[in-house]
Amino acid sequence: MLSRTPKIRRLGPADIDTMRDLNALYADAFEDHETYRRDRPGDDWLARQLGKDAIILLVAEADGRVVGGLTAYDLPKLEQARSEIYLYDLAVDEAHRRQGIATALIAELQHIAADTGAWAVFVQADHADPPAIALYTKLGVREEVLHFDLPPRPRG
Repeated sequence: MLSRTPKIRRLGPADIDTMRDLNALYADAFEDHETYRRDRPGDDWLARQLGKDAIILLVAEADGRVVGGLTAYDLPKLEQARSEIYLYDLAVDEAHRRQGIATALIAELQHIAADTGAWAVFVQADHADPPAIALYTKLGVREEVLHFDLPPRPRG
């Protein structure tokens, strides 16, 4: 149980250790240690990414540790002078779920979207993740879409 309400904050270039803590949280929450812990990027690379306005990393911290977080990307559009924000990853430590942390993180992302003039925030959810579907349904409009992963292909 948390001793105080988590503080939500955006990470910047000096938050390399906190970013590593967020990746560890993702690894546990998604049961994907291969993706989120293997071949960790170096400090210089992480600092550069954390300094980009188009990469939005938010954490919920309580008692000196990361208990939730999200990763989002600001995607400029070309058909109109606007952008959309893609919420890519969202996780809350299992012991701290159902306390409003995910909703608070999304609310902060929505504030950032408004501050930057983004047109919308969008997110995908897997059919096998009913809690995520319930959360996103509560907060927004559901669309049925198909998602495809297309592999990179070298020239030649």
